[in-house]
Amino acid sequence: MQAIDFVVARNDLQQCKVIETQLPDAAALPDEALLVRVTRFAFTANNITYAVLGDHLKYWQLFPAPGGFGNVPVWGFGEAITSKHPAMAAGEILFGYFPMATHLVIEAADVSKIGLRDAAAHRQGVAPVYNAYRRVSGDPAFVGKQGDYQALLRPLFMLSFLVDDFLAENEFYGAKSVMLSSASSKTAYGLAHLLHARRNGIKVIGLTSAGNTSFVKSLGCYDEVVTYDSVSSLPKNSAVAYVDMAGNTPLRTTLHRHFGEQMKYSGIIGLTHRKSSPDEAAQALPGAKPQFFFAPDQIRKRAKEWGPGGVDMRFGAAWSGFAPKLDQWMKVIEHHGPTAVQRAYLDTLNGRVPPDQGLILSLAP
Repeated sequence: MQAIDFVVARNDLQQCKVIETQLPDAAALPDEALLVRVTRFAFTANNITYAVLGDHLKYWQLFPAPGGFGNVPVWGFGEAITSKHPAMAAGEILFGYFPMATHLVIEAADVSKIGLRDAAAHRQGVAPVYNAYRRVSGDPAFVGKQGDYQALLRPLFMLSFLVDDFLAENEFYGAKSVMLSSASSKTAYGLAHLLHARRNGIKVIGLTSAGNTSFVKSLGCYDEVVTYDSVSSLPKNSAVAYVDMAGNTPLRTTLHRHFGEQMKYSGIIGLTHRKSSPDEAAQALPGAKPQFFFAPDQIRKRAKEWGPGGVDMRFGAAWSGFAPKLDQWMKVIEHHGPTAVQRAYLDTLNGRVPPDQGLILSLAP
């Protein structure tokens, strides 16, 4: 039986292809390994960031591909079709980080009632969250549309949650407003929802393209929505913080020059604008020096301060206030088969997916 992988050229993300390999024989699996069938996964602009930073943050090493190509990591679901681990039964459903593929071998370790991790040597040296799998068989929060929301938004909302926590912990660096670029993106409106819910007098400003303005306004979690070509009309005499979801160097430069020393914080979260370079963030600009926000650092800090289960408890409370909004804000669109996955990948890469859509993909026909 053949396994299918969808891979992209690491030096040119527009180039992509499907490759077929022989599915491992169950008897040849390492002790305590699982052969998992990848049933469905989410694909968003955040996955493009994984690809852009694939070498820099070791994403490419998680799911090795032939020379010059990479397998973009995705969040989704898999079913264990063969298990050589005594505490794992075939048929169990796992939620976690998967390749864009039909199958994955997991070297199961630290198996508990809640989950497990992949102990494969090539997957070490990255943040632990990328090797963790949650056992979700029978969990209604991970079934059907609710499961799709988990795959599409749970990892992104964790980032939103951590940025919100980071800004609040630092008292917003004295800013009176927080500006979010790519305001129509899922991470941005998750953050906007959390900031807006604080009701602490901080104004939430969404920066977006003209074409996405109506959608961003309809979300109801931005106090003001401004198009990119109008950012210079914002009052420059009030302290602001900037959360850059796109890694858009020209926009960042414009904002820093406009606000000058009133730019109290400038954080870079994503790099969906692939022509920007991470190194460009350090260029001399007025106001706060742009800095990357690295979510695992904030998780480690809060895990130590909040104790066992503290992050999960607070995140769960935040998610419970966010998830009910998603039926109004998003339509889940499913695509099956290699051709459809390739089209969905290229549409996402080239910004052709409407902001109110969430893509759930499967390489199986």
